[in-house]
Amino acid sequence: MADPNTDDYMAMQYLPPAYVHKLANGSLVHPGMFNLFGPGANCTLDLCPIHWSVYRYRPQLGVNALFITMYSFLLICHFVSGYRWRSWWFTACMVAGCLVQIIGYAGRVELWYNPWNFAGFLTQAVCITSAPVFFTAAIYVTISKAIDFFSPNLSRMSSSCFYWSFIVADAICLVLQGVGGVLSTISRGLSQDGVDVTRAGLILQVIVLVVFCAFFVDYMVRYARYLRHTHPEIRRGEEIGPRQMTFFGGLSGAIGLILGRCIYRVVELSEGYLYSSRISDEIGFMVFEGLFIALAVFALFIGNPGFGFKECEKRALSSGGARGRSTEDVELYNTLRR
Repeated sequence: MADPNTDDYMAMQYLPPAYVHKLANGSLVHPGMFNLFGPGANCTLDLCPIHWSVYRYRPQLGVNALFITMYSFLLICHFVSGYRWRSWWFTACMVAGCLVQIIGYAGRVELWYNPWNFAGFLTQAVCITSAPVFFTAAIYVTISKAIDFFSPNLSRMSSSCFYWSFIVADAICLVLQGVGGVLSTISRGLSQDGVDVTRAGLILQVIVLVVFCAFFVDYMVRYARYLRHTHPEIRRGEEIGPRQMTFFGGLSGAIGLILGRCIYRVVELSEGYLYSSRISDEIGFMVFEGLFIALAVFALFIGNPGFGFKECEKRALSSGGARGRSTEDVELYNTLRR
Protein backbone atom coordinates (compact mmCIF):
# COMPACT_ATOMS: atom_id res chain seq x y z
CA MET A 1 0.00 0.00 0.00
CA ALA A 2 1.30 3.44 -0.89
CA ASP A 3 1.72 6.06 1.80
CA PRO A 4 0.16 9.48 0.94
CA ASN A 5 3.53 11.16 1.61
CA THR A 6 5.52 9.13 -0.95
CA ASP A 7 6.22 9.59 -4.66
CA ASP A 8 4.48 6.25 -5.38
CA TYR A 9 1.25 7.69 -4.05
CA MET A 10 1.53 10.72 -6.30
CA ALA A 11 2.32 8.57 -9.33
CA MET A 12 -0.68 6.27 -8.78
CA GLN A 13 -3.06 9.22 -8.83
CA TYR A 14 -2.40 9.52 -12.56
CA LEU A 15 -3.22 5.86 -13.31
CA PRO A 16 -6.67 5.02 -14.80
CA PRO A 17 -9.32 4.67 -12.04
CA ALA A 18 -9.81 0.97 -12.83
CA TYR A 19 -6.18 0.32 -11.82
CA VAL A 20 -6.16 2.26 -8.57
CA HIS A 21 -8.18 1.65 -5.43
CA LYS A 22 -8.33 3.91 -2.40
CA LEU A 23 -8.63 2.17 0.95
CA ALA A 24 -10.60 3.45 3.92
CA ASN A 25 -7.39 4.77 5.53
CA GLY A 26 -6.56 6.82 2.44
CA SER A 27 -3.85 4.53 1.09
CA LEU A 28 -3.80 3.72 -2.63
CA VAL A 29 -3.32 0.23 -4.04
CA HIS A 30 -3.05 -1.11 -7.59
CA PRO A 31 -3.29 -4.66 -9.06
CA GLY A 32 0.48 -5.02 -9.33
CA MET A 33 0.73 -5.08 -5.55
CA PHE A 34 -1.29 -8.31 -5.23
CA ASN A 35 -1.61 -11.81 -6.62
CA LEU A 36 -5.09 -11.55 -8.09
CA PHE A 37 -5.55 -15.11 -9.36
CA GLY A 38 -4.13 -18.52 -8.56
CA PRO A 39 -3.17 -20.56 -5.48
CA GLY A 40 -1.25 -17.60 -4.03
CA ALA A 41 -4.02 -15.02 -4.46
CA ASN A 42 -3.88 -12.60 -1.52
CA CYS A 43 -6.62 -10.08 -2.26
CA THR A 44 -9.59 -9.67 0.05
CA LEU A 45 -12.69 -7.50 -0.06
CA ASP A 46 -11.00 -5.16 2.45
CA LEU A 47 -8.03 -4.57 0.15
CA CYS A 48 -9.25 -4.93 -3.43
CA PRO A 49 -12.31 -3.81 -5.42
CA ILE A 50 -14.56 -6.55 -6.77
CA HIS A 51 -13.71 -5.79 -10.41
CA TRP A 52 -10.19 -7.06 -9.76
CA SER A 53 -11.53 -10.59 -9.19
CA VAL A 54 -11.68 -13.18 -11.99
CA TYR A 55 -15.49 -12.99 -12.33
CA ARG A 56 -15.63 -9.26 -11.55
CA TYR A 57 -18.71 -9.88 -9.42
CA ARG A 58 -19.45 -11.33 -6.01
CA PRO A 59 -21.52 -14.52 -6.45
CA GLN A 60 -24.90 -14.05 -4.79
CA LEU A 61 -25.04 -15.96 -1.52
CA GLY A 62 -28.81 -16.50 -1.55
CA VAL A 63 -28.95 -17.87 -5.10
CA ASN A 64 -26.08 -20.31 -4.58
CA ALA A 65 -27.49 -21.43 -1.24
CA LEU A 66 -30.80 -22.02 -3.06
CA PHE A 67 -29.08 -24.24 -5.63
CA ILE A 68 -27.43 -26.22 -2.82
CA THR A 69 -30.85 -26.70 -1.23
CA MET A 70 -32.44 -27.68 -4.55
CA TYR A 71 -29.78 -30.28 -5.37
CA SER A 72 -29.94 -31.65 -1.83
CA PHE A 73 -33.70 -32.07 -2.21
CA LEU A 74 -33.35 -33.63 -5.66
CA LEU A 75 -30.65 -35.98 -4.34
CA ILE A 76 -33.03 -37.22 -1.66
CA CYS A 77 -35.84 -37.59 -4.22
CA HIS A 78 -33.65 -39.63 -6.56
CA PHE A 79 -32.35 -41.78 -3.73
CA VAL A 80 -35.85 -42.54 -2.43
CA SER A 81 -37.25 -43.27 -5.90
CA GLY A 82 -34.21 -45.39 -6.76
CA TYR A 83 -34.68 -47.43 -3.60
CA ARG A 84 -38.41 -47.71 -4.27
CA TRP A 85 -38.00 -48.96 -7.85
CA ARG A 86 -34.57 -50.60 -7.50
CA SER A 87 -33.09 -48.60 -10.39
CA TRP A 88 -29.62 -48.78 -8.89
CA TRP A 89 -27.35 -47.73 -11.77
CA PHE A 90 -29.58 -44.83 -12.77
CA THR A 91 -29.82 -43.69 -9.14
CA ALA A 92 -26.06 -44.00 -8.55
CA CYS A 93 -25.36 -41.68 -11.49
CA MET A 94 -27.98 -39.16 -10.39
CA VAL A 95 -26.89 -39.12 -6.74
CA ALA A 96 -23.23 -38.74 -7.74
CA GLY A 97 -24.10 -35.85 -10.06
CA CYS A 98 -26.15 -34.09 -7.37
CA LEU A 99 -23.32 -34.48 -4.84
CA VAL A 100 -20.82 -32.96 -7.26
CA GLN A 101 -23.20 -30.06 -7.93
CA ILE A 102 -23.60 -29.42 -4.20
CA ILE A 103 -19.82 -29.31 -3.78
CA GLY A 104 -19.54 -26.98 -6.76
CA TYR A 105 -22.09 -24.48 -5.46
CA ALA A 106 -20.45 -24.64 -2.04
CA GLY A 107 -17.35 -23.39 -3.85
CA ARG A 108 -19.37 -20.43 -5.16
CA VAL A 109 -20.51 -19.70 -1.61
CA GLU A 110 -16.81 -19.51 -0.68
CA LEU A 111 -16.38 -16.97 -3.49
CA TRP A 112 -19.09 -14.82 -1.91
CA TYR A 113 -16.98 -14.59 1.25
CA ASN A 114 -13.78 -14.02 -0.73
CA PRO A 115 -13.99 -13.66 -4.55
CA TRP A 116 -10.21 -14.32 -4.77
CA ASN A 117 -10.38 -17.67 -2.96
CA PHE A 118 -8.71 -19.89 -5.56
CA ALA A 119 -9.72 -23.15 -3.86
CA GLY A 120 -13.35 -22.04 -4.04
CA PHE A 121 -12.92 -20.95 -7.66
CA LEU A 122 -11.33 -24.25 -8.69
CA THR A 123 -13.92 -26.30 -6.79
CA GLN A 124 -16.88 -24.64 -8.48
CA ALA A 125 -15.19 -24.51 -11.90
CA VAL A 126 -14.39 -28.24 -11.98
CA CYS A 127 -17.45 -29.60 -10.16
CA ILE A 128 -20.18 -27.51 -11.78
CA THR A 129 -18.65 -27.99 -15.23
CA SER A 130 -18.29 -31.78 -14.98
CA ALA A 131 -21.36 -32.77 -12.92
CA PRO A 132 -23.77 -33.07 -15.91
CA VAL A 133 -21.58 -35.90 -17.26
CA PHE A 134 -23.08 -38.13 -14.56
CA PHE A 135 -26.59 -37.19 -15.66
CA THR A 136 -25.91 -37.99 -19.31
CA ALA A 137 -24.43 -41.34 -18.23
CA ALA A 138 -27.74 -42.17 -16.52
CA ILE A 139 -29.58 -41.27 -19.74
CA TYR A 140 -27.35 -43.42 -21.97
CA VAL A 141 -27.65 -46.50 -19.77
CA THR A 142 -31.42 -46.18 -19.40
CA ILE A 143 -32.10 -45.69 -23.10
CA SER A 144 -29.81 -48.56 -24.10
CA LYS A 145 -31.77 -50.90 -21.83
CA ALA A 146 -35.08 -49.57 -23.14
CA ILE A 147 -33.94 -50.34 -26.69
CA ASP A 148 -32.81 -53.78 -25.56
CA PHE A 149 -36.36 -54.54 -24.46
CA PHE A 150 -38.55 -52.86 -27.05
CA SER A 151 -36.86 -54.41 -30.07
CA PRO A 152 -33.06 -54.59 -30.26
CA ASN A 153 -33.26 -55.79 -33.86
CA LEU A 154 -34.56 -52.37 -34.94
CA SER A 155 -31.49 -50.56 -33.61
CA ARG A 156 -28.70 -49.78 -36.05
CA MET A 157 -26.21 -50.97 -33.41
CA SER A 158 -26.42 -53.55 -30.65
CA SER A 159 -27.52 -52.39 -27.22
CA SER A 160 -24.11 -53.29 -25.73
CA CYS A 161 -22.32 -51.30 -28.45
CA PHE A 162 -24.77 -48.43 -27.89
CA TYR A 163 -24.11 -48.57 -24.15
CA TRP A 164 -20.33 -48.75 -24.24
CA SER A 165 -19.85 -46.25 -27.07
CA PHE A 166 -21.67 -43.44 -25.29
CA ILE A 167 -20.47 -44.29 -21.78
CA VAL A 168 -16.83 -44.31 -22.92
CA ALA A 169 -17.36 -41.00 -24.74
CA ASP A 170 -18.99 -39.63 -21.59
CA ALA A 171 -16.00 -40.73 -19.50
CA ILE A 172 -13.64 -38.98 -21.93
CA CYS A 173 -15.70 -35.78 -21.54
CA LEU A 174 -15.35 -36.06 -17.76
CA VAL A 175 -11.58 -36.62 -17.95
CA LEU A 176 -11.05 -33.69 -20.32
CA GLN A 177 -13.05 -31.31 -18.15
CA GLY A 178 -11.24 -32.47 -15.00
CA VAL A 179 -7.80 -32.21 -16.61
CA GLY A 180 -8.68 -28.74 -17.87
CA GLY A 181 -9.38 -27.65 -14.30
CA VAL A 182 -6.07 -29.11 -13.09
CA LEU A 183 -4.13 -27.34 -15.86
CA SER A 184 -5.79 -24.06 -14.91
CA THR A 185 -4.55 -24.60 -11.35
CA ILE A 186 -0.97 -25.37 -12.41
CA SER A 187 -0.82 -22.32 -14.67
CA ARG A 188 -2.57 -20.08 -12.12
CA GLY A 189 -5.02 -19.20 -14.88
CA LEU A 190 -2.31 -17.55 -16.99
CA SER A 191 -2.27 -20.27 -19.66
CA GLN A 192 -5.07 -20.87 -22.13
CA ASP A 193 -4.28 -24.61 -22.27
CA GLY A 194 -6.49 -25.53 -19.32
CA VAL A 195 -9.43 -23.59 -20.72
CA ASP A 196 -8.93 -25.16 -24.16
CA VAL A 197 -8.96 -28.67 -22.69
CA THR A 198 -12.12 -27.89 -20.71
CA ARG A 199 -13.80 -26.49 -23.82
CA ALA A 200 -12.74 -29.59 -25.76
CA GLY A 201 -14.53 -31.73 -23.16
CA LEU A 202 -17.64 -29.57 -23.43
CA ILE A 203 -17.59 -29.59 -27.25
CA LEU A 204 -17.20 -33.37 -27.24
CA GLN A 205 -20.15 -33.61 -24.86
CA VAL A 206 -22.26 -31.56 -27.29
CA ILE A 207 -21.23 -33.79 -30.21
CA VAL A 208 -21.94 -36.98 -28.25
CA LEU A 209 -25.38 -35.69 -27.20
CA VAL A 210 -26.27 -34.73 -30.79
CA VAL A 211 -25.18 -38.14 -32.13
CA PHE A 212 -27.08 -39.85 -29.32
CA CYS A 213 -30.24 -37.88 -30.13
CA ALA A 214 -29.93 -38.81 -33.80
CA PHE A 215 -29.61 -42.53 -32.98
CA PHE A 216 -32.45 -42.43 -30.48
CA VAL A 217 -34.87 -40.52 -32.73
CA ASP A 218 -34.04 -42.89 -35.58
CA TYR A 219 -34.77 -45.88 -33.36
CA MET A 220 -38.08 -44.53 -32.06
CA VAL A 221 -39.27 -43.74 -35.60
CA ARG A 222 -38.35 -47.25 -36.75
CA TYR A 223 -40.05 -48.77 -33.70
CA ALA A 224 -43.28 -46.80 -34.27
CA ARG A 225 -43.36 -47.85 -37.93
CA TYR A 226 -42.73 -51.46 -36.95
CA LEU A 227 -45.62 -51.47 -34.48
CA ARG A 228 -48.04 -49.91 -36.94
CA HIS A 229 -47.02 -52.46 -39.54
CA THR A 230 -47.33 -55.52 -37.28
CA HIS A 231 -50.31 -54.24 -35.26
CA PRO A 232 -52.59 -52.22 -37.59
CA GLU A 233 -55.04 -51.66 -34.73
CA ILE A 234 -52.52 -49.38 -33.01
CA ARG A 235 -53.18 -45.77 -33.96
CA ARG A 236 -50.50 -43.13 -34.45
CA GLY A 237 -49.36 -41.76 -31.09
CA GLU A 238 -50.46 -44.88 -29.18
CA GLU A 239 -47.31 -46.94 -29.76
CA ILE A 240 -46.35 -46.56 -26.07
CA GLY A 241 -48.44 -46.01 -22.95
CA PRO A 242 -48.88 -42.72 -21.05
CA ARG A 243 -46.33 -43.64 -18.39
CA GLN A 244 -43.76 -44.52 -21.01
CA MET A 245 -44.59 -41.30 -22.87
CA THR A 246 -43.92 -39.33 -19.66
CA PHE A 247 -40.73 -41.33 -19.14
CA PHE A 248 -39.37 -40.53 -22.60
CA GLY A 249 -40.61 -36.94 -22.31
CA GLY A 250 -38.60 -36.47 -19.13
CA LEU A 251 -35.48 -37.90 -20.74
CA SER A 252 -35.94 -35.79 -23.87
CA GLY A 253 -36.41 -32.62 -21.83
CA ALA A 254 -33.29 -33.37 -19.81
CA ILE A 255 -31.25 -33.98 -22.96
CA GLY A 256 -32.38 -30.68 -24.48
CA LEU A 257 -31.57 -28.73 -21.31
CA ILE A 258 -28.13 -30.32 -20.90
CA LEU A 259 -27.36 -29.72 -24.58
CA GLY A 260 -28.32 -26.05 -24.29
CA ARG A 261 -26.20 -25.67 -21.19
CA CYS A 262 -23.13 -27.25 -22.82
CA ILE A 263 -23.38 -24.91 -25.81
CA TYR A 264 -23.61 -21.95 -23.43
CA ARG A 265 -20.50 -23.06 -21.50
CA VAL A 266 -18.49 -23.50 -24.71
CA VAL A 267 -19.30 -19.90 -25.67
CA GLU A 268 -18.73 -18.64 -22.12
CA LEU A 269 -15.20 -20.06 -21.94
CA SER A 270 -14.22 -18.93 -25.44
CA GLU A 271 -12.27 -15.98 -23.97
CA GLY A 272 -10.73 -17.92 -21.08
CA TYR A 273 -10.98 -16.97 -17.41
CA LEU A 274 -8.81 -13.86 -17.28
CA TYR A 275 -9.94 -10.67 -19.02
CA SER A 276 -13.13 -12.34 -20.24
CA SER A 277 -16.37 -10.41 -20.47
CA ARG A 278 -18.54 -13.51 -20.94
CA ILE A 279 -17.76 -15.14 -17.61
CA SER A 280 -18.74 -11.89 -15.87
CA ASP A 281 -22.41 -12.45 -16.77
CA GLU A 282 -23.79 -13.87 -13.53
CA ILE A 283 -27.41 -13.87 -14.72
CA GLY A 284 -26.49 -15.91 -17.80
CA PHE A 285 -24.64 -18.38 -15.60
CA MET A 286 -27.54 -18.72 -13.17
CA VAL A 287 -30.02 -19.34 -16.00
CA PHE A 288 -28.12 -21.52 -18.47
CA GLU A 289 -25.97 -23.39 -15.96
CA GLY A 290 -27.84 -23.32 -12.67
CA LEU A 291 -31.49 -23.37 -13.72
CA PHE A 292 -31.10 -25.52 -16.86
CA ILE A 293 -29.28 -28.33 -15.05
CA ALA A 294 -31.59 -28.20 -12.02
CA LEU A 295 -34.58 -28.58 -14.37
CA ALA A 296 -32.79 -31.41 -16.17
CA VAL A 297 -32.27 -33.26 -12.88
CA PHE A 298 -35.96 -32.82 -12.08
CA ALA A 299 -36.89 -34.05 -15.57
CA LEU A 300 -34.76 -37.13 -14.96
CA PHE A 301 -36.66 -37.73 -11.73
CA ILE A 302 -39.75 -38.04 -13.94
CA GLY A 303 -37.64 -40.06 -16.38
CA ASN A 304 -36.72 -42.64 -13.75
CA PRO A 305 -37.17 -46.07 -15.38
CA GLY A 306 -39.13 -47.24 -12.36
CA PHE A 307 -41.73 -44.52 -12.86
CA GLY A 308 -41.94 -45.17 -16.57
CA PHE A 309 -42.48 -48.92 -16.37
CA LYS A 310 -43.85 -49.71 -12.92
CA GLU A 311 -47.39 -49.85 -14.32
CA CYS A 312 -46.27 -52.52 -16.78
CA GLU A 313 -45.50 -54.87 -13.90
CA LYS A 314 -48.91 -54.20 -12.32
CA ARG A 315 -50.70 -55.07 -15.55
CA ALA A 316 -48.65 -58.20 -15.96
CA LEU A 317 -49.27 -59.40 -12.41
CA SER A 318 -53.00 -58.70 -12.61
CA SER A 319 -53.27 -60.68 -15.85
CA GLY A 320 -51.00 -63.49 -14.74
CA GLY A 321 -48.84 -62.94 -17.81
CA ALA A 322 -51.43 -64.59 -20.03
CA ARG A 323 -52.54 -61.78 -22.29
CA GLY A 324 -50.83 -59.74 -24.97
CA ARG A 325 -47.48 -58.22 -23.98
CA SER A 326 -47.89 -58.50 -20.21
CA THR A 327 -45.05 -61.00 -19.76
CA GLU A 328 -42.82 -58.79 -21.87
CA ASP A 329 -43.87 -55.84 -19.74
CA VAL A 330 -42.46 -57.62 -16.70
CA GLU A 331 -39.23 -58.25 -18.56
CA LEU A 332 -39.07 -54.58 -19.54
CA TYR A 333 -39.59 -53.42 -15.99
CA ASN A 334 -37.03 -55.84 -14.58
CA THR A 335 -34.52 -54.95 -17.28
CA LEU A 336 -34.79 -51.20 -16.77
CA ARG A 337 -34.72 -51.22 -13.01
CA ARG A 338 -31.41 -53.11 -12.86
